[in-house]
Amino acid sequence: MLTLSLLAASALATTGACLASALYTSRIEAKHPAKGERIAAGDHTLHALTTGASGPAVLMIHGASANAYEFASTLAPRLAADHRVIAVDRPGHGYSDRLPNSDALATQAAAMAAVLEAKAPGERAVIVGHSFGGAVALRVALDHPERVSGVVLLAPVTHDWGTSSEAWYNRLAAPPVLGHAFTQLVPMVGPKQAETGVDDVFNPQPAPPGYYDDAALGLLFRPPHFRANARDMMALRAELAAQSLRYGEITAPVIVFSGAQDTVLKPQLHVGKLKHQIDLELVALADEGHMPHHGEGDAVADAIRRLAKAEASR
Repeated sequence: MLTLSLLAASALATTGACLASALYTSRIEAKHPAKGERIAAGDHTLHALTTGASGPAVLMIHGASANAYEFASTLAPRLAADHRVIAVDRPGHGYSDRLPNSDALATQAAAMAAVLEAKAPGERAVIVGHSFGGAVALRVALDHPERVSGVVLLAPVTHDWGTSSEAWYNRLAAPPVLGHAFTQLVPMVGPKQAETGVDDVFNPQPAPPGYYDDAALGLLFRPPHFRANARDMMALRAELAAQSLRYGEITAPVIVFSGAQDTVLKPQLHVGKLKHQIDLELVALADEGHMPHHGEGDAVADAIRRLAKAEASR
């Protein structure tokens, strides 16, 4: 009898969690709807926001836990007058479908190339990648060099950092069965913790007012998307260990913006190694952390313009 009672209580709790997560998903998608274009990638679609009607193409790739709205209030407005800025939701993030094998950087890079083929056929674009998006940007340059005129990396993750430090919530969210159950609980606690933790990502600079809503960060806590992010993160170290062996193949010009006070990753383990493999231009920022495109948006936009102009002159 006790066992039946426990089973009934467990089933009730599970049903309640599923209902709560469904309600959260409905509310957050109404607050932050898909405002971009659906682009085919095989049998799936990717969601992209395009700003600017003419000029060289610029593809922007967001980092972990984020989506294409990351660039909507920072870089896109600075470039819209004379560039076509295409900000893409990576597979399984924002409003993009999760493609098969999306935890592979090659799959994500192929998805970005598909967006370029649709939005800028026959053109080479400047590829901008923030954090995890930096790893994807580098993979685009490796696997699809014909689509790349230059690469701008913002606080990028580039190498296996050598320690098993994946967050506990990603370890719980990534597995198929346990992950599905765990992520039904995430909408109940995740948004509030993320709102209060935003400043930690920007440290030592303060987060811009309204950043959590402007960047639509609440979209992360929809269960399938939280699982997608967890799977990306759990696979990343092994993916980078293999990818980093190829960085010497990159021929496109690369500019890296790196904050010396980055508390999310250690620049010496990433940019410090990358600069020995690629003839890159390093913009070291003594007073910035992990979000240099906010505090140094004008400088980042100028670097993008410079690479686009060099491509045009060729």
